[in-house]
Amino acid sequence: MGRCPACGQGKLFSGFLTVSKVCSSCDLSFAEHDAADGPAVFGIFIIGGGVVTLALLLERWLSPPLWVHALLWAPSIIGGSLAILRPTKGLIIALQHRFRTTEGTLEDPC
Repeated sequence: MGRCPACGQGKLFSGFLTVSKVCSSCDLSFAEHDAADGPAVFGIFIIGGGVVTLALLLERWLSPPLWVHALLWAPSIIGGSLAILRPTKGLIIALQHRFRTTEGTLEDPC
């Protein structure tokens, strides 16, 4: 939903993929939350696996020319990738918050 993982009210994103600095509702800092390449990797596996499976099935059943594959799968890959990046980035940040995996959130035992 693009909401703060702590309060569920404030916005997590200030742009399409830009994470806000702090939550507008509870002032939770998102400075140390970093999704890195996780969303892209999940997108590759999810979108790539689906498109390859569908392309192989289409080739097996209909054997269309290559331009049909390009016409079908290029927009599917681009659209699917754009659709899945933001939710997976939000999920990774929420999991980081939930399991306290960011630096500075765990107390030093010494």
